Amino acid sequence: MTRRPPTTVTRVRLWRWKRNPLKRHCDVVEAWIVLVTWLLAVAAGVFTGQHAAHSMDETFSARRAEVHPVSAVLTDAAARTLPNESGYEDGRVWATVRWTTADGTVHTDRAKVVPGTPAGSSVTVWADRADHMVSPPADRSEALLQTVLAGVLVAQVAGTTVWAGGRLVRARLVRRRLAEWDEEWRRVEPEWRNLSGGRG
Repeated sequence: MTRRPPTTVTRVRLWRWKRNPLKRHCDVVEAWIVLVTWLLAVAAGVFTGQHAAHSMDETFSARRAEVHPVSAVLTDAAARTLPNESGYEDGRVWATVRWTTADGTVHTDRAKVVPGTPAGSSVTVWADRADHMVSPPADRSEALLQTVLAGVLVAQVAGTTVWAGGRLVRARLVRRRLAEWDEEWRRVEPEWRNLSGGRG
């Protein structure tokens, strides 16, 4: 019966942190590079992700503060069918609406409403501080979703960037170590051949 070799993953992964007569200074440096890279990648991801999410949340909050809902009236009945146009459609049609501001100024503009809405119907539109019609702001759930997605995306990009930088540094260290091994082998090989009687 063949004995299977031990499969202790911890010893394989953490050998650079343990006492080992074959361990070199470059092995210790590589271990620290790996540790610092992961710590920096996590820290950069968390920090940039939170910052991006906070910025997005402030943007949505500022947008909501700059606009306000207005009760308007359709001046004409809305079309009953959607126009045959290519592109994105949200199931609504354009119609002319009218509203009066607090100072008595009458405004007219075009807004999207449900098809077939009769003239004189009351609809809610959004206006800025200058009483110009604008697109409605994102609602709370949509703003939260976009904020979370932005934070996750930025965190992933930042963490990956730091991790890739650490991999490049580690790759250079590995190439240097291999070059040192080649140099040592060129020095040791003649002696090894003499000791082994010229075999190999």
